[in-house]
Amino acid sequence: MAKKATKAKPAAKKAAKAKRKPNPALMKPVQPDAVLGAVVGNKAAPRGQITKKLWDYIKKNGLQDAKNKRNINADDALKAVFGGKKTVTMFEMTKLVSKHIS
Repeated sequence: MAKKATKAKPAAKKAAKAKRKPNPALMKPVQPDAVLGAVVGNKAAPRGQITKKLWDYIKKNGLQDAKNKRNINADDALKAVFGGKKTVTMFEMTKLVSKHIS
């Protein structure tokens, strides 16, 4: 059998990606309550900043579980935020934190 000649496909032009705009709902400042404020501060901030401050607190105090990095071991301040739970997953953490912001 003879090989068929294949046409080279023209290179697809890559459209210049437009810079992604943040969702305005996520950029709106939210107010942490007193319990969460003890960890991240009492100033209103966007959800992303509150999560970032929470992670800074967790890393500064070495609260991330050594064996399973997805788990956070709560100290006394975080136990109040986590509803008394001693250990939560990072996915569960965002759900529990959302109860403390308005």
